[in-house]
Amino acid sequence: MSEELDDPVFLSWEEYWAIALRRRWWILLPLFFGWAAVWGISWLLPATYQSEALILVEQEKVPEQYVVPNVTGTLQERLQNLTEQILSRTRLQSTIDRLHLYSSNGGMQKFIDPVEQMRSDIKIELIPAPDRPGEYTAFRMSYSATSPELAQKVNSELTSMFIEENVRAQQQLSDSTTAFFANQLADARADMEDQEAKVAAFKAKHLGELPSQLESNVQILAGLQGQEQSAQEALDAARQQKLYFESLLQQYQSAQASESTEVPTVTSAETLEKDLLDMRLRLQSLQSRYTAQYPDILALKDTIAKTEQLKNEAESKMAASQKGVQTAYAVDPAAVAEAERGSATPMMQVQSQLKANQLQISNLQQRESDLESQISAYQARLNLTPETEQELTATSRGYEESKSNYDSLLQKQMQSQLATSLEHQQQGEQFRILDPPSLPMKSSAPNHVRFSVGGLLVGISLGLGAAILLEMTNIRVRQEKDLDRIVPVRVLVGIPHLSAPGEARSRLLRWWTEMGAVTALLILIVVGNLYAIYKG
Repeated sequence: MSEELDDPVFLSWEEYWAIALRRRWWILLPLFFGWAAVWGISWLLPATYQSEALILVEQEKVPEQYVVPNVTGTLQERLQNLTEQILSRTRLQSTIDRLHLYSSNGGMQKFIDPVEQMRSDIKIELIPAPDRPGEYTAFRMSYSATSPELAQKVNSELTSMFIEENVRAQQQLSDSTTAFFANQLADARADMEDQEAKVAAFKAKHLGELPSQLESNVQILAGLQGQEQSAQEALDAARQQKLYFESLLQQYQSAQASESTEVPTVTSAETLEKDLLDMRLRLQSLQSRYTAQYPDILALKDTIAKTEQLKNEAESKMAASQKGVQTAYAVDPAAVAEAERGSATPMMQVQSQLKANQLQISNLQQRESDLESQISAYQARLNLTPETEQELTATSRGYEESKSNYDSLLQKQMQSQLATSLEHQQQGEQFRILDPPSLPMKSSAPNHVRFSVGGLLVGISLGLGAAILLEMTNIRVRQEKDLDRIVPVRVLVGIPHLSAPGEARSRLLRWWTEMGAVTALLILIVVGNLYAIYKG
C-alpha cells in the first residue's frame, strides 16, 4: 500500500479546473492585490522625461580625390573620443552648476555622485547606414530629466557641445598635422641643402672630370689631336722648307763665290727646277687632303712662286753673265762690281726667309708641346671619369634621397594645408542637427505599462503559489477515485448531496456576489492597464 501511495499522481484537466474553482479567491485576491501594489508603486516613483536629438554626419563638400582629409577614423572612434572629452568630470560639473541640476535630490539619492548620475542619464546610439553594413551615418543623443523643459534644455546644450567640440577637435587635429609636416619639411630642406652643398663641392673639386663632361672632353680631345696632327704636318713642311732655304742659300753663296773668278754655270737653275718639281708634288699631296685655304697649302704656294721668281732671275742672270763675261774685264770693270751687288739681293731674301722659317719652326714646336700637354691632361680626365662617376654617384645618392623625401613631404604639406583650409571653412566632414532636441510629451520612466504587466505576473505567481500550498497541506477525499488511491477496496454505496431548504437560493446569491466581485476586480485591472498605456 505504501508503494501505491508513493506512486506519482497525474491529475486531469477537470481536476485542475476543480482546484481553480475551489481556490478561486486564493488566486484572484493575491493576483489583484499584487498587481495593485506594483501598479501603485509605479505611480509613486518620480517621473523622468527623455529628450532626443538626431545628428547627421555630413560628408565632405569637396571629394576626397581632390583633397585628402587630415582627420580619419570611423564615426564610432570619433564619438568615443568626443564622449570622453565632453563627459569629463570638469565639463559635466560645470554644466551641473550652471543649470542647477540634481540639486533637489533627497533621501538615498543625496549620496549619489551628480556627475555619475548625469552620465547615466545621457545615452548615445549609433544609427547604421542602410546601404553600407558596418558603417554609421548618424547618431541619436538623448537626455533624461525630471521635467520636459529641463530635458530639452540640457540635451540642446549637450548637442551644441558635441558639434562645437567636433569642429574644434577636427581643426586642432588638422592644424597639428599641418604643423608637423611643416617641421618635417624644414628638417628635410636643411638636410637636402646640406647634401646639395656636398654635391656642389664635389663637382667644383672635380671640374672637368665629371661624367656629364665626358662627351665634351672626348670632343675636345679629338680636336686637340687633330690640331696636333696639323701642327706636326706644318712642322714637317716647315722643316722641309728650311732644308730648301739652306740649300738655296748655299747655292747662292757658291754662285757668288764663283762669279768673281769664272762664268756661272747652269747648276743653280737646274737645282731650282728640281726643287720646284718636289714642291709641286708636295702641293698636290696636300691639296688632295685639305682645302685651298689650308695654311700649309698657302705657304707652299707662296714658296713655289718665290722659287719660280728666283729661278727666272737665276736664268736671266746666267744668260747675262754668259753674254757679258767675255767683255766684262776689257770694257768696264765697274759693271762686274754692279753685277756682284745685284746677285747679293736674292741671297738676302733667302736669308730673311730662312730666319722666318726658323721662327715658324720654333713656334710650331712650342705649339706641339702645348698641345701634347693639353692632350695628356684630357686623357687623364677621361681616365679618371669612371672613378669620379662612382664617387659622384655615392655623393649624389644622399642628395637624391633627401630631395625625394623633401618632395614627398612638400606634397603632403600642401595636401594638409588644403585639408586644414577646408576644416576652417567647415567644408569637411561635419555634424549637422537633423532633428533638434525634442520636448517630450510623455515620461520615459517609470514605464507604467511594464510595471502593470509585472504586477499581474507577481499577482498570478502569488495566487497560484497560495493555491498550490493549500492543496498540498489540506488533503481531503472529495471523489471516489481519491478514495481508491488510499483504500484498496471498492466503494459499495455512495450517499448523494442532500440540499437543505434555502440552500439553492443562498448558493445563487453567493454566485452572483462572487461574479460581481470578480467582474469589479477585472474591470479595475483593465482600467489600470489602459491608464498605464495612456500615460506611458
